[in-house]
Order: sequence, then C-alpha cells, then structure tokens
Amino acid sequence: MSLTYHFHPLASFCHKPLIALYENDTPFETVLVDLGDESSSAEFRELWPVGKMPVLRDAARDRIVPESTIIIEYLDRYYPGAVRFVPYDPEEAWRTRLADRFYDLYVQEPMQKIVVDRIRPAGQHDAFGVEQARATLRTAYGMIERDMASRTWAMGDAFTMADCAAAPALFYAEKVEPFAATHKHMAAYFDRLLNRSSFARVLKEAKPYFHMFPTQNLN
Repeated sequence: MSLTYHFHPLASFCHKPLIALYENDTPFETVLVDLGDESSSAEFRELWPVGKMPVLRDAARDRIVPESTIIIEYLDRYYPGAVRFVPYDPEEAWRTRLADRFYDLYVQEPMQKIVVDRIRPAGQHDAFGVEQARATLRTAYGMIERDMASRTWAMGDAFTMADCAAAPALFYAEKVEPFAATHKHMAAYFDRLLNRSSFARVLKEAKPYFHMFPTQNLN
C-alpha cells in the first residue's frame, strides 16, 4: 500500500487528515506513534526530525508529507476522491484555506494551551496565558456563531478542508470552554460534524485513549 499515516489516535491535529482519508475511502496503513516510548519516538524522528504529528509517507511517490493541512492538500492533488477539500475556484480556495487556518490558530491552539497547562508540574502553571487562551476561544466562538447562522458546513453547502479542521478543534474546545448552551448555531454545526460518518469513525477509534485527556470524561 502506498500511503502510511503516522499518528496518534487522541491527537486533534491527527484527526484532521484522518477525516479526509475516511471521507474518500482512501486506502492507507497506519503507524501509531508513541512519543513517550523511546523506540517509537526515535523511529518517528528519523522520518520527521521535528517530531510533530501527523506525517504521511507516500511510498509510490517517495514523499514525506508533514502537517495536517498540507497532508489534506496533498491528498486532494494526488489521491482525489468524491469530496474535494479545497475548491477549484480561486476565490473559494483562499477562503477555505483561511477558514482552515482560523480553526487551527484560534480554536485548536488556545484549546491546547489550556490542556497543556493542566498537566504542568505544580507551581509552573500559567494562569495569565490560560485566560488569554480562553479569551481567544470566546472571540472565535462569536465569529463561528455568526457564520454558522446561515451555513450547513464551514464554507456553505460543501464539506471541505475547513470542516476537517473544525471537527477536532471544536470537539476538544467544548471540553475546556463549553459552548453548547450559549452558541446555538455553532452547537448545531458541531452536532452535524459529530454525525458525519468520517468524524464519527475517528472518534470511535480515539475512544480507547480518551482517559489520557486531562479533563472531564470525553465519552
């Protein structure tokens, strides 16, 4: 099989390309990376010395493809399917890329800031940084609520790369800065994402690892 996906099932950024792979039933194999295991970590860093997941290995084209957004764009170009993740139209394409960046930078990253702070050693927490992260999330929530008042998916009627980014970002963000009771349009969008078969499959496979997430029960 040409494609091998190096990832961890709990990692939110790893969920993004998985959604894309499942959307188009793209054949691939997986390698579970455990950065806490010396052997697994060393093997992964041979592939990608930065040590950040996910990474896609394409044996047929002899390519190493890191970064979740780049992986989805790569799949769109070289392994296309029924779902087009970045539209052909240039105007829609840049807007989709912007939405993808929005969910990564203003939902995923502040969410991760809050999560990481919870596992810091005693006396080394960053209360100011956490409150900044929460403020960023609240601003992002307001923008999403406004947009989703008139849309089915992040960009409108079509499921795109932006939705691949939104799904895991919102799943974990809701656990650290809940929005379901306060942002009805956003909550309805999130519910559609949860019921999308590709994302439901990702979450089902992640469930055995949910106990590792340092917050409330994820079930």
